[in-house]
Formats: sequence, structure tokens, C-alpha cells
Amino acid sequence: MKIGLQRGTVIVEDHKTEWEEDAKQTIESLRKILQSVAIDIQHVGSTAIKNICAKPIIDIAVGVLNLDEMLSLNDVLEENGFIFRGQVIPDELLYVCGENDFRTHHIHITVYDSEEWNNYLNMRDYLNCHEEDAHAYSELKKRLAEQYPDDRGTYTSMKSEMITEILYKANLWRTQPDD
Repeated sequence: MKIGLQRGTVIVEDHKTEWEEDAKQTIESLRKILQSVAIDIQHVGSTAIKNICAKPIIDIAVGVLNLDEMLSLNDVLEENGFIFRGQVIPDELLYVCGENDFRTHHIHITVYDSEEWNNYLNMRDYLNCHEEDAHAYSELKKRLAEQYPDDRGTYTSMKSEMITEILYKANLWRTQPDD
């Protein structure tokens, strides 16, 4: 399957190396557009975690110093295929790629080194280093995708308890990596 999903639907696939290559190209494009506005740009989300299943949508986190500065770049971002979707969650701007209701990328703009920024990186890094928790998360995603193939909202909300647990472990692991 190619990268992307119809908005609102849920399909999960085994990890694909193409996701990493696509993320690198997207990050390179964003760096050219955002230049000094972006402090850091990272491939995050399940497509950045080896050996787990994921929706074939690439998640990219962009760390900035000021969210308002991003809004001034909306026209140039849109010209390059990054469509502003608003502030879906507090302290984060969302841009998407894809046509009509088909989404290939979610670009999450958040303040660099904020809790939101660190959560993206901590979860990715923790699950890439903790196979048992990664496997449990992947199995939950598979079950939920089968149960809710046309209800992404429920699929997402049903993962929240496990995500909270993983973030707790990930934050402890990040501050005490020898444990």
C-alpha cells in the first residue's frame, strides 16, 4: 500500500523502510521552507518506530521557538503542499499533506523542548528501545484497527490509556536511562 489513508479511516500495516525514506525527504523540504524558524525537525509517531504496525501516515514534529511565527509562513507552506488545519490540540499547530480527504502526512508544530515536543521524541525513542512495550502497543493498535476501521476518533481515544502509561515510562527512562 502507498503512504496515506482516507480521512477518518484506520488501517495499520507492518513497518516499512519506505516510511523512513519519505520522512527524510519531507524533513528536507520543511528545512528548506522553514529555515531558521525550525529549531529541529524529527520523524515521530508509529511510522518512526521499527517493528510495530502503523497507519501509513507519516508524522513529523517541528520544534519552533514561537508558534505565531509559523502562521506567517502558511502561504509558502501551502504552495509546497503543507495545508494548515489549525490548532487541533493546545500548544500545537497541525499541517497536513494529501489531496481532498486523503492524508499522507501530519506535521505537528510545537514549541521546541516543551512537554509536547519531548513526548513525541521520548515515546519514539523509548519504544524503539523497549521491544516488549512496543509489541504490546502494536498489538493494541491491530485490535483497535480491526474493531474501528471507519472510526479514527474512537481508535485514537482507545489508545490513550496505553499511550499515557508509555509516556510515563518513557519520561522516567529519559531522565534515568540506566534503569
